[in-house]
Amino acid sequence: MKRLLLLAVAGTLLAAAFTQCESPGPAPVEPRFITIQGPDLYTPDGEKFFIRGTNLGNWLNPEGYMFRFSRASSARLIDQAFREMVGPDFTDEFWKQFKDNYITRDDIRYIKSTGMNSIRVPFHYKLFTDEDYMGLTADQDGFQRLDSLVAWCRESGLYIILDMHDAPGGQTGDNIDDSYGYPWLFISEKSQERFISIWKKIAEHYADEPVILGYDLLNEPIATYFAEDYDILNAQLEPLYKRAVAAIREVDQNHIILLGGAQWNSNFRVFTDSKFDDKIMYTCHRYWSDTLQANIRDFVDFRDSVNLPMYMGETGENSDQWVAAWTRLMVRNNIGYHYWPYKRMGNPSSVLNIATPANWDSLVAFTQHPRLHFGEIRTARPDQELVKKAMLELIENCKFENCTKNEGYIRAMGMIP
Repeated sequence: MKRLLLLAVAGTLLAAAFTQCESPGPAPVEPRFITIQGPDLYTPDGEKFFIRGTNLGNWLNPEGYMFRFSRASSARLIDQAFREMVGPDFTDEFWKQFKDNYITRDDIRYIKSTGMNSIRVPFHYKLFTDEDYMGLTADQDGFQRLDSLVAWCRESGLYIILDMHDAPGGQTGDNIDDSYGYPWLFISEKSQERFISIWKKIAEHYADEPVILGYDLLNEPIATYFAEDYDILNAQLEPLYKRAVAAIREVDQNHIILLGGAQWNSNFRVFTDSKFDDKIMYTCHRYWSDTLQANIRDFVDFRDSVNLPMYMGETGENSDQWVAAWTRLMVRNNIGYHYWPYKRMGNPSSVLNIATPANWDSLVAFTQHPRLHFGEIRTARPDQELVKKAMLELIENCKFENCTKNEGYIRAMGMIP
């Protein structure tokens, strides 16, 4: 009897062993993020994803021309002009209200309703530091602003590309990066370390957030004004990207990382190693060209050579006819697009138009006046109460419910107003 019992136990254990060997193991984890297959993007459910949308320009990285300023062309110069006209305290409050109202849940819901599936969000690196920026001198609100946006986009079903438009030291060397007239990032180790650490902090915060499509590391690095230094500057771009990607991968294995070419995101000859990471895609920009195949041949050829996605991160600011032709060109060539910008003051080349406040010309005139010393500032300063009224009117005008839809432009983008 004991022998029979032992044989029975042995048989049970052997059967269990075979069962364990034949078990498929843990169920595979369902994909939750946009993925790359060759030159295409795919959603978690296996559908091809073609990027169509707009840029939330001017919200978290003010640009002078969006305020109809020419000389006060970057964020710090706009801020300086406001402070000279109405003082620091009113300016600080203005920026808070500006950030509160320029982009809201209503804007995101509207973007989704047009048929767009994604947005690109330009931001300033200072939003993640304790440097002075947009009315704050410490405890910057970058994560607060982006967390709200992520929640709105999750609710509406929009994907987000995060774009560092203004990097430490400046990556472009022109007004668009809010720097000091040269791409100092590429010759400053301290700025590079700050750039990498900020991206790592952002990636750690959003590592498990599938609403984020990817991280656009640098907007339009190395402007065309520095051709004499291309050998030095262009050679630094890919190595810096690799360092940043390595840091991001320490905390985030999920998200796609987007790499822009040199010279306004147009020169992709600077890349020599397209396979250093398995979640890489490329992003190009092009404005004010013709709308022929020849005008994007360089992007298509590079895309085909690396067999990875290429996406038009910025384009537009043109007539409805041009935008319609450009959209057809993008679709025909499998290049997703985000048009620039979503909102703009007094201009139809955007999704929404912001009405120009009364007396805004007096603010524009002040920014164009010589202000090299305090006497010139005193001479040029317009009536403070009129300026305050105009600034507060801008806050009201920029709210979604007070903007005007540029229906021709929206249709030209392939969307429904």
